[in-house]
Amino acid sequence: MYERTWTVRFSDTDPFGIAHYPRIVDAIHETSDMFMEAIGWPFWEISQEYGFGLPLVEMNFEFENPVEAGDDVTIELTPTLGNRSVKFEYVARCGGKVAFSGYEQRVCARTGGEGAIELPEDLREAMDAYTDD
Repeated sequence: MYERTWTVRFSDTDPFGIAHYPRIVDAIHETSDMFMEAIGWPFWEISQEYGFGLPLVEMNFEFENPVEAGDDVTIELTPTLGNRSVKFEYVARCGGKVAFSGYEQRVCARTGGEGAIELPEDLREAMDAYTDD
């Protein structure tokens, strides 16, 4: 599992002071960016250097408890590896309660639209250290 803290800013909130869901989605995407960078496979490099990417094909989240400006939210990312895809599962906690949870499903695909490919072994090994297995 990879973990990071997102501090909810005033600019992340709606007029009621609660984090607005598009800003939560931004925090989730930022978490996956940080994870990929931490394992040595930044999203911004893999398409240029390796000729493939991990485009998002599905996402689903459930919002259980609101978060507000000033809250520190711990976001956990756990990858589940498939042959040609990876699912990033998220659990976010604030004050000991689950704030939101869900997943992003990403497919491994060559740039240029040639379809899905196997996850490269080096990438699989880098992610494997963070799986639940």
